[in-house]
Amino acid sequence: QVQLVESGGGLVQAGGSLRLSCAASGRTFSSYAMGWFRQAPGKEREFVAAITWNGDRTYYTDSVKGRFTVFRDNAKNTVALQMNSLKPEDTAVYFCAVQIRSGITNRGSYHYWGQGTQVSVSS
Repeated sequence: QVQLVESGGGLVQAGGSLRLSCAASGRTFSSYAMGWFRQAPGKEREFVAAITWNGDRTYYTDSVKGRFTVFRDNAKNTVALQMNSLKPEDTAVYFCAVQIRSGITNRGSYHYWGQGTQVSVSS
């Protein structure tokens, strides 16, 4: 059974940092791009960041560029999101997912979602 498990969320003050991790089990995703999405209360789930299968390219939504970094370790079947200079507007549940069709920033291109981890940033 394929499973993605996110961890590392929590409550942090504005300007602080968190590192989210996503561990995959059940199969290897080393040949797939991986993405991070987030969903704030009352809002649609939105793209945050993604990384190609070999890590040679990364993609970010404009609001997190320069603050967030996505990276992966294919040997461990994990992907991580380092979040620095956090802002209250970053508060959301963060999800990782596997890209299975073209459109690396499109939610519909992803499958195998994790259950999410809550990130809360206080002002």
